[in-house]
Amino acid sequence: MNGTIFNIQKFSIHDGPGIRTTVFFKGCPLRCKWCANPESQSLSIQILHNEERCTHCLQCVHECPHHAIDEGLHIDESKCTSCLHCVEVCPNKALTSTGEKKSIDEIVSLCLQDKDFYLESNGGVTISGGEGLFQSSFVKHLVNELHKHHLHVAIETTGFINDIVFHELAPLFDLLLFDVKHYDSNKHKEGTGVGNSVIIRNLKWAKEKGIPLLVRIPVIPFFNDTLDDAYGFSHLFNKLDIKEVQLLPFHQMGEKKYSLLKRHYAYKNIPPLHKEELTDYQNIFISQDIHCFF
Repeated sequence: MNGTIFNIQKFSIHDGPGIRTTVFFKGCPLRCKWCANPESQSLSIQILHNEERCTHCLQCVHECPHHAIDEGLHIDESKCTSCLHCVEVCPNKALTSTGEKKSIDEIVSLCLQDKDFYLESNGGVTISGGEGLFQSSFVKHLVNELHKHHLHVAIETTGFINDIVFHELAPLFDLLLFDVKHYDSNKHKEGTGVGNSVIIRNLKWAKEKGIPLLVRIPVIPFFNDTLDDAYGFSHLFNKLDIKEVQLLPFHQMGEKKYSLLKRHYAYKNIPPLHKEELTDYQNIFISQDIHCFF
């Protein structure tokens, strides 16, 4: 059994408690306009094009066995089979790939390399994405194998998962890092492509079942960053008896990836948010008896 991942990041300190290894899976049902990992949205292995290195020799166009690349160097993903021949023949290394197949044994072996650090810091492994539950069958088996080695396993999830899958897999984790992007379903759809009813339903279920979870809000300019939004979130969380929330200020660390994928980035040149700018926003939650931190 193989899963498709695009990164394994060691010594992560922001993806759950302690020192962790974060395994990033490809595939996500959301299309957030600000997504910092746009390469995570597609389940397929993808080709990245660095225009700064490219001399437009068109060798990749001529040698692609599936005629998936046009002379503008746009890749038709419906034709691309991820054979990576174009990457191999590119003389200037302007083409690279993102995503690779890995077995459960390979991932577990990599994670176990830092077991001593997990033990010393009360850390562990975090499944991320994309949507960490998108490759549900593979992730289920992976988590079970990690637990055989007595590792703490967390997951970063959008919560936008079929109820049956969520009910089966969510209890396997020691911690759910559960992102809530908007309290209003229509607004949520504007920013992510989907409404929030499934997300809120799964969050409510996890809370009622006593599954350890931490709700997080990515605070995004022009989407959910007003004080009215903070009140809206607070009202929702108090209804669900959620008494702790982490704020994740918008950043621009993923901007370059959009040009590599030849995709439009809606948040180009939008300044990042800093904790100092969100003090009043944070205080709304505190005033509503919700512990709020960064």
